[in-house]
Amino acid sequence: MNVDLVFKIAAFGIILSVMSQLLTRAGREDIATLTTLAGLAIVMLVVVGLLSDFFTSVRQMFNLY
Repeated sequence: MNVDLVFKIAAFGIILSVMSQLLTRAGREDIATLTTLAGLAIVMLVVVGLLSDFFTSVRQMFNLY
């Protein structure tokens, strides 16, 4: 796994937390919650894609299927 990907996910998390704090301070708690949930969904999609690639490579390595 690339270290760059870990840094991208961390940077995305930092940006989302800053946006959430700004929206909360502006009195838009509902939008802040939706922003956080959308960011979590995006990161989870990236992680699921990486896990899919990992399991595919394990299958190919051990000649499964």
